[in-house]
Amino acid sequence: MSTEPTDITGAAGTRSLRELAVHLAFLCCAVVSVLTTVGIVGALLIDAVGFFSNYPLGSFLTGTNWSPGITPISFGVLPLVFGTLVVTITSAAVALPIGVLTAIYLSEYASERVRSYLKPALEILAGVPTIVYGILALVYLTPFLRSTLFPNISTFNVLSASLMVGIMIVPMVASISEDAMNAVPDSLRQAGYGLGATKFEVSTGIVVPAAVSGIVSSFILALSRAIGETMIVVVASGSNARLPAVRYDQLLGLSIPYVHPADVFLEPAQPMTSAMVQLASSDIIGGSLAYDALFAIGITLFVITLAMNVVSELVVRRYREEYQ
Repeated sequence: MSTEPTDITGAAGTRSLRELAVHLAFLCCAVVSVLTTVGIVGALLIDAVGFFSNYPLGSFLTGTNWSPGITPISFGVLPLVFGTLVVTITSAAVALPIGVLTAIYLSEYASERVRSYLKPALEILAGVPTIVYGILALVYLTPFLRSTLFPNISTFNVLSASLMVGIMIVPMVASISEDAMNAVPDSLRQAGYGLGATKFEVSTGIVVPAAVSGIVSSFILALSRAIGETMIVVVASGSNARLPAVRYDQLLGLSIPYVHPADVFLEPAQPMTSAMVQLASSDIIGGSLAYDALFAIGITLFVITLAMNVVSELVVRRYREEYQ
């Protein structure tokens, strides 16, 4: 026999309708998000297919000359991919160690008072418009590097752009990594201290390994952000799509090919995002091959970013720790 009181006010029915309305509102938001993504990918694919129906896919992927507006016209994407990867890897080499060390300090060493100042400062750094970073790289960083370390550095160069992109993504790495470290239960830390471990040993030997899935996620998100960064590279790295010259040196009677770092970092380059801006702001006619190349670059960039996100998800699933 049921003991629940009988609802004679009709409140239960009103509550059910309200819950149903909230459920439908959330469902609509999720559907809109998915449809937006599908629409963006579909728009890229339609024009990209139009491009590849008039230009060979193999020549696009393996071509070493990007010249959409100068005869002979060529759409080899390799120089753009090379510029993108160099900027991404160099900025990661700057941002990842700084971001993780900052996260360790905020999570394990900083007092509440210090954290209350540093965390908002990081958020402010994340909120600086990227065009400002680009101007700082062009006006201050490059002249500083020229007067101190690299007198032959070009006005537009990869090194300044990469350093600024690295500084830009430090807050993302630090913030997400710190959240992951804060999620590690204190019982693990106390167990480490109980065994006689120092704070450094607990931080690096217990907290960081336990939060590795979140830290890796921050890495991948930051790299995705670096790959898609536009304004910094447009302003600071120039618009010269090129591959560095291959030099040869003699070693034990053999001619050894190599690429000099100065040819990579101290000279201009053009990442994919910069090339897209250049095409979009030029006088190309809609429907032309150069116009469709804009979407071919876009879908290439999307595939690279998607691959990174898939790898990130696999890594996170592999190393995810669940605590009771």
